[in-house]
Parts: sequence; structure tokens; C-alpha cells
Amino acid sequence: MASIQKESCLFSCGFCHKKFKHQSLLKAHIRTHTGEKPFSCDICKKSFSQKGNLDQHKVTHTGERQYSCSVCQISFTYKCNLERHVRTHSGDKPFSCDICKKSFSCQKYVIVHRRIHTDEKPFSCDICQKKFSMKIHLTSHRRIHTDECPYPCSVCQKTFKRKSQLNIHTRTHTGEKPFSCDICQKSFSQKGDLDRHKVIHTGECQYSCSVCQKSFTQKRNLETHVKTHSGEKQFSCDICQKTFSQKGTLKRHERTHTGEKPFSCDFCQKSFSQRVQLDQHKVIHTGERQFSCSVCLKSFTQKGNLERHVKTHSGEKQFSCDICQKTFSRKDALDQHKVIHTGEKPFSCDICEKSFSRKNDVIVHRRIHTDEKPFSCDICKKSFSQKGNLDKHKRIHTGEKPFSCQLCKETFARKEQLTKHIASIHAVAN
Repeated sequence: MASIQKESCLFSCGFCHKKFKHQSLLKAHIRTHTGEKPFSCDICKKSFSQKGNLDQHKVTHTGERQYSCSVCQISFTYKCNLERHVRTHSGDKPFSCDICKKSFSCQKYVIVHRRIHTDEKPFSCDICQKKFSMKIHLTSHRRIHTDECPYPCSVCQKTFKRKSQLNIHTRTHTGEKPFSCDICQKSFSQKGDLDRHKVIHTGECQYSCSVCQKSFTQKRNLETHVKTHSGEKQFSCDICQKTFSQKGTLKRHERTHTGEKPFSCDFCQKSFSQRVQLDQHKVIHTGERQFSCSVCLKSFTQKGNLERHVKTHSGEKQFSCDICQKTFSRKDALDQHKVIHTGEKPFSCDICEKSFSRKNDVIVHRRIHTDEKPFSCDICKKSFSQKGNLDKHKRIHTGEKPFSCQLCKETFARKEQLTKHIASIHAVAN
């Protein structure tokens, strides 16, 4: 009889018919349907549907952390957070999923986990109706529509949509690299960078294209590659209407219109429009050469340079000039060669209008105007506008003489010294 009486005392929601033991609980629940938020913070005016949520929020203004862990002394604003934290020391996981029996340290983790099995997504965006299994994911998603960036960097004031993005950015100021390779001990500021690095050691390419069988180390790279077969280009630039197969490529392209350079070097503060350009630039400061030739052990800063170098050992020259039939191991070398026949100089300096046949020649030439000297000697700090000049300079310190006379075996630090030696000594003798 007691259970029947208890059942008859349940309060039912007129929207979804969910039942509650107390009328106060029903009132709080109804607000999830009406959107009513009657409890307001007197400091920042933020509103809440429940008084308990307001009380928890107020602590963010006071900074009070009255609950402290007896093991590591870290403190918390809420008792429930301390209880969850203590389980990280004890390893206790008292809450279990009734479907797959997986255990958790916190009851709310079970509730969220169960949605994997039920496919329940109770949190819906009121703008585009997209649904989410966790409220935090909805909150993060809504910033796509509002463009809100609530997390500012305390050093440079740059703002971010997500706290995780701020944490990653902060490491550009602190130099922190918490993710370390367990094989070579190299450290990284982001876990994704560590995962990509590990492939250097394993050589694992587990994602394979079903069309051409080309394999990739990362799933997203395979997904990008597949679009090269379908020709699909669903992302369009709203300025010039050029289309792209990847959203990331569109974003990089849009920066050619806006001039935005969001990637900044933490050594010299030079900025770049693409992350890969920043990574390549940083090698100037670090001198790191992680890609090594298995034949002659020569090392390179970029994988592409190593791949081109390897062809010098195989002798493979698959690219042929259709005018003089000269062959080349690289397509870009062939393209540069063809200019000899056409006389074309498509690359022009935007300061003095001087034209060049190669893009790299323009880049080097521009340094005459800007006085930029990005290549610095790590011994005496003298700087140079070209890497080749830095390499020559370093031989002053090392005493290296890589150029050898085939007639008398005398060695020289520079090629022009060898040429002059042959002309003045051996030519006269002959």
C-alpha cells in the first residue's frame, strides 16, 4: 500500500510527462522547457534557472576554495569536486554503466557515458537545431553563431572560443612542452604534434585509399586524399568564388585576401599566414634536422628536401624537357630549367619591379630592400641574407674544407677558391 500511495503523490510535467517526488523539483524542471531563469547574479547579472546553480556561480567571483585535498593540498570550490579528485589518488570507481559495466569515478560521467549506447542528445542549439550529448559541447558550438571568444590571453590579450585553445596558445609564451616522445625524448606543446612525430619512429601508415592504395598515418589525411579522386570541392571563397576540397585550405586561402598572419614565432615575433610556414621558419633558430638520409646520413630540416635528396643516390630522373630532352629528378627543377628556353620571368619584386625566373630568387632579392638577414651563425651571431652564405661563413669556425683539387689533392673552404687555384696553378703548368 505504501508504494501505491507514493506513486499517487508524484508530480507530472505537462510538457514531457516526466514525474517528480516533490513539487519544487517539478518547478525547477519546467524551467528547462520555458527557459525561465529567475535567479540573477548581483555582480555580473548572469541568470540561472536554479538557485543552487547561482550559488555555485558566485564562487567564480570570490575565488573561494574551502575544500582541500589531504594528499596533494590542491583546493576546490565545491565539495563534490574534491570528492571526485580524491578518487584519482585512491583509484576508486564506484559508479558503473548498467549496459557495458564500465566503471567511473563520478556518477555524472556514467550519465554522459550511457548516451553512447542510447544515442541520446538532450542539448539542442536554438539557432541551427544541431544536437549534442553534453552541455559543454553545445556551449562551445553556440560560439560559432555568436562569435563569442570568452577566454583572453593574459600576456597578449588574444581571445579564444575554447579554454583548451587558450591553454595551447599560452604555451607559445611560456615555452612549455608537456608532451614528450618516449623513444627520443623530444618534447611538444601539443599532443597532436607528438602523435604525428611518433610516426617517424614507427613508420606506421594504417589508413589506406581504396582507389589507389596510397596509405596515410592519419585518418584525416586519407579523407582529404580521397577527395582528389572524387574532385569534390564543397568549400567556396565568398570573395573570389574559388572552390576547395578542404575547409582548412579555404581558411588559408582567405588569408591571401585579408592579410591575416595568426602564427607568430616566439623567438623573433615574425608572423605567418600558415602554421607550416612558421614550423619551417623556426628551424632557422633551432637548427634542428630531424630527417636523415639512410645512404649518406646527411640530414634535412624538411621531409620534402630529404625525398628530393634521396633521388640523387638512385639517379632517377623521371622529368624530361620536351625541348632539349635534358632530364631532372624533380619537377620544380624541370620547371626552372624551361625558363632558359622561354626567357620568361614571371616573378616580380613588388618594391623595384625587377623580374626573376624563379620565385626563390625574388625572395632572396627582396632582402636587399628590407635588409632582412634571417640566417644567423650560432657561434658568433653574425647574420646573413642567404643560407649558402651562412654555410660558407661557418667554415671559418670549423676549419672545414670540402672542395678538393683532383690533381694535387689540396683542399679549400669555398668552391671559388678551388676554381681560382686550378686556373692559376694547373692551367699555367699545362
